[in-house]
Amino acid sequence: MVNPFEIMETINMIDNEHLDIRTITMGISLLDCIGQDSDKASTMVYDKIMRLAQNLVPVGEQIEREYGIPIINKRISVTPISIVASACGDYVKFAKILDKAAAETGVNFIGGYSALVPKGYTRGDYDFIESIPEALNTTNRVCSSVNVASTKAGISMDAVKHMGQIIKRTADWENGDGMGCAKLVVFANAVEDNPFMAGAFHGTGEGECVVNVGVSGPGVVKKALEKVKGQDFGVVADTIKKTAFKITRMGQLVATEAAKRLDAQFGIVDLSLAPTPAIGDSVAHILEEMGVEKCGAHGTTAALALLNDAVKKGGVMASSYVGGLSGAFIPVSEDAGMIDAVKCGALSLEKLEAMTCVCSVGIDMVVVPGDTTAETISGILADEVAIGVINTKTTALRIIPAPGKKVGDMVEFGGLLGSGPVMPVSKYGCVDFINRGGRIPAPMHSLKN
Repeated sequence: MVNPFEIMETINMIDNEHLDIRTITMGISLLDCIGQDSDKASTMVYDKIMRLAQNLVPVGEQIEREYGIPIINKRISVTPISIVASACGDYVKFAKILDKAAAETGVNFIGGYSALVPKGYTRGDYDFIESIPEALNTTNRVCSSVNVASTKAGISMDAVKHMGQIIKRTADWENGDGMGCAKLVVFANAVEDNPFMAGAFHGTGEGECVVNVGVSGPGVVKKALEKVKGQDFGVVADTIKKTAFKITRMGQLVATEAAKRLDAQFGIVDLSLAPTPAIGDSVAHILEEMGVEKCGAHGTTAALALLNDAVKKGGVMASSYVGGLSGAFIPVSEDAGMIDAVKCGALSLEKLEAMTCVCSVGIDMVVVPGDTTAETISGILADEVAIGVINTKTTALRIIPAPGKKVGDMVEFGGLLGSGPVMPVSKYGCVDFINRGGRIPAPMHSLKN
């Protein structure tokens, strides 16, 4: 039974503490669109997306009006295009078809321009990855992801090297501004039901048409912690768990209702705390509320570990189908507190990497100097996916080498992507390491069969 206090508390969270549904993402299987004729296959892809997702935005807006819950993004994810288009090639044609369908359905982004190569390439995978710079720079709403490592397979260092080159080429495309890289993420242990961009794709183990919801609410958690200032960490953990429970219940309501109205399967609620550049909507500020003077100071990683664990514990009590990534995101450009921490020198790339050992994903929306080499980017990627492989968790890298920019400059992305301060990278290289190639074997604890 819902009591009036809980109703008023939720209304206050929405009105004053930035509580929202960050995204409704419809996952669509395109496996039945595979064919050798690129014209026919791409037409089938377009027709299926339009048929299943034509009401996604109107339904989301209807739920917003009826329940008074802000739903910030409506998105689509599809079966990895490296699979769908493998028989016919011409991958960029499929990117443009996805972009057209996204624009006509009115969604913010469409994910699934993706490849899964943790153990090795097919010829089609290699050609697909080569197409990413053009695809992301000639479309507006298409997002791309590549999985290069897993705990079960190890790390494909050939793919890690290749992706360093692809990230550089995406940033430098026709004298570009690096924005294409904001739509590109490289994973270890990518999940099949992630509703968040740029990493969303509809896994081959998913149903025909599935609705996944991502909730948020860093501001709500920070406000809750303000009420227990100075109390011990047991109280802090309990406070976060109770708050996460309330946030996730709202997500469960929206997900169930959206799936019913869209005649789709309800997938999961991802209860990640996803920040925005807005003041009062920062994960960094939650960590500072726990007592670290500035995000990046000693104690930050421990605070983030507590936050991530408590969010998951509270969320799993509120929904039987928690999935996706679930935890706390720490993107630099999308979090006002992270931006401030970088500007004042409290947060370095090395400290950020340490924090990814315990956060929800990894090094996210980090801007580095435009002259950063492909090998250095591959080295950063190798370190990040190694954390995921060894710790059996999802990790990722979304990095933007900003053409013409140097350390200390600011790069404006706009909207939820915010603005990114250019961060320094190590002046020492790793060319010989990256050029070894091959595959780093899976860790011992992967042998669980």
